[in-house]
Amino acid sequence: MGQIQLTDLTKRFGDTVAVDDLSLDIADEEFLVLVGPSGCGKSTTLRMLAGLETATSGDIYIGGDHMNYRVPQNRDIAMVFQDYALYPHMTVRQNIRFGLEEEEGYTSAERDERVVEVAETLGIAELLDRKPDELSGGQQQRVALGRAIVRDPEVFLMDEPLSNLDAKLRAEMRTELQNLQDQLAVTTVYVTHNQTEAMTMADRIAVMDDGELQQVASPFECYHEPNNLFVAEFIGEPMINLVRGTRSETTFVGEHFSYPLDEGVMEAVGDREDLVLGIRPEDIEVVDAATDDTAADAALGDHELRMDVTVVEPHGDQNVLHLSHPDQPSADDALQAVTEGMHLVTRGDRVTVTIPPDKIHVFDAETGTAVHNRRHDQEADLTQLEQ
Repeated sequence: MGQIQLTDLTKRFGDTVAVDDLSLDIADEEFLVLVGPSGCGKSTTLRMLAGLETATSGDIYIGGDHMNYRVPQNRDIAMVFQDYALYPHMTVRQNIRFGLEEEEGYTSAERDERVVEVAETLGIAELLDRKPDELSGGQQQRVALGRAIVRDPEVFLMDEPLSNLDAKLRAEMRTELQNLQDQLAVTTVYVTHNQTEAMTMADRIAVMDDGELQQVASPFECYHEPNNLFVAEFIGEPMINLVRGTRSETTFVGEHFSYPLDEGVMEAVGDREDLVLGIRPEDIEVVDAATDDTAADAALGDHELRMDVTVVEPHGDQNVLHLSHPDQPSADDALQAVTEGMHLVTRGDRVTVTIPPDKIHVFDAETGTAVHNRRHDQEADLTQLEQ
């Protein structure tokens, strides 16, 4: 069984705390992604799990067995590194077979058969007699995966294995890794700083910052129900819009606009005064400019703003609009919005922006804690996603 349990795990390097009191349960056959910015402690956590670093305190269990004092080769894990770590003087066959050399219970013929079987699974059987310098980056990555897979471990540990690939190949390998994990039914812990990889690959995401665990949840929950400001900012591209302000009775007051809060939000906010209002770019509704600005301003609803388009980023299927308040192009509460690619908006247009009240997030400005997340029918949303 590949169930993993990390309990109160801490790692210090002198006075620096790299991982701070981390507790995390990973189910058998789960694909869990550790994600966070550089230096957040995710790779250190992986290295402690592998036995390459010794925990300062805390406990590591794999399959119910205590691992703190076991050397890496006795933990029944296989690790795939960022830099492939292939032996340049060996062929692909020899590199993959190397993972089996220390494994007992195989004859030489069985080792060769296992290498071919793994190579066929990875689609590199025709490359077995080549050297690593004759391979592309994607092919080298498959060889590195093959060397790990061939041992049939209980747990795969992957440390940013796709970061050296170009964008197109990285997208292809994401799909292949998911299919591979489904086929092998093995517990996988995957480290990345790329939130797109985390969102598209993970059964659950563990978001880390400054050595501390911020949230462990499904990609859906991390995106729509972030625990705090850090998770809200880190997960999602383009990044969530965040506007700082204060509560004045039942109204959020920012530097350049006011926004009425409904009863449900006010109950969640309680007596907090300093708040941060969040809205995802794709949740902002943008209406083309009216010919009469005066009339348009007079007709604004409670949750509408007039804003200027300062930058348009066309992506083909969608446009990312950078919006500023009139005469305030560098204001801190400027916004980004996403519109359909056929919705033609040009730089300099003045548009009407609607921030739907059921789509907003509200955070405590002092602690960063989420006090209200956007409304959604989770069961209906999940059913739709599965279909």
